[in-house]
Amino acid sequence: MGNTRKNSLAAWLQSELPGSHEPIKLSLISGDASFRKYYRIRVGGVSYIAVDAPPEHEDSYRFIRIANLFRDASVITPNVFFQNMEQGFMLLEDFGDQTFLNKLNILKKNSSYEEINHLYEEAIDSLIDIQFKVDGDQLGHYDRELLYNEMTLFNTWFCESFLKLKPDEKSNKLISQAFTFLEKVSIAQKQVPVHRDYHSRNLMVLGSQNTVLSKKPGVIDFQDAVVGPYTYDLVSLLRDAYIKWDTETIYRWVDYYLEKCKQANLLNKVSRDEFVRQFDLMGLQRQLKVMGIFARLAIRDKKAGYLADIPLVMNYFLEIGQKYDELGPFIRWFKDNVVCSTEAKIKPTVE
Repeated sequence: MGNTRKNSLAAWLQSELPGSHEPIKLSLISGDASFRKYYRIRVGGVSYIAVDAPPEHEDSYRFIRIANLFRDASVITPNVFFQNMEQGFMLLEDFGDQTFLNKLNILKKNSSYEEINHLYEEAIDSLIDIQFKVDGDQLGHYDRELLYNEMTLFNTWFCESFLKLKPDEKSNKLISQAFTFLEKVSIAQKQVPVHRDYHSRNLMVLGSQNTVLSKKPGVIDFQDAVVGPYTYDLVSLLRDAYIKWDTETIYRWVDYYLEKCKQANLLNKVSRDEFVRQFDLMGLQRQLKVMGIFARLAIRDKKAGYLADIPLVMNYFLEIGQKYDELGPFIRWFKDNVVCSTEAKIKPTVE
């Protein structure tokens, strides 16, 4: 099936692209955490990204619509040059190979903290554009049910399927109470357009090494955008599952976000303490979801590489969760049951 779709994609590209007299060569870049596959092609000296998004699994109409919404808000998304919605094929602008994650790992190794800081400030500036310039009326909503159901991935995929951990009735009650608390505090936040996966693998460094510091990031994997809690994308970016920063640095970037918002006359009524609490608790909801998703990717989709990222996510969850008394019983259960079971299956790889 894979080769059939790949051949069909190549034939479609051959028919659409002017000057493509030579056979189209598709070089697989990656399949992400979905059914999409991305290929790089070169035609007439120009590089493009070809996307195979099976229509029975992926909504390419939504991808194009949200790309345009973001671009209208001055957020850099890839141009869509050609599309075939019936087959689920698209030809996109090529943003290159350098994700924020790749660049940040190099900069971190070289202790280039000024440039690291600049990259995060650019990412936060683009996030503010998403939150306050994108037309949220064109998006669906991150409602209570969705927020709660995302956390149940932690139960079904991480605890039960991966750890083979079956909580008893008392434990299930603790878990349910914690989920309800996190869902309520998330819904109570200001609601804005949310990317839903705004982190270092979905931000691209654009331009040459000489011009990158003056460039906004390219934003990808935005097709699941909704209207939701205003701390969601910021905590996704700063408590990233793929790269770790110390707590002081994270909160310094939180302060940058708040200052930029207030300079634009946004969020003037929100105190720093209130925002940090919302930011922290939103992160806990996302971390539960991510533990479940990474386990599902490993088990169902045979993408075991995601397991190596779980210890960092778990560390975030424990570090922040124990700050909040409302979650005390759940955090104690988590330490006593989940941590030991995880350590037996995954070797910690974080600093």
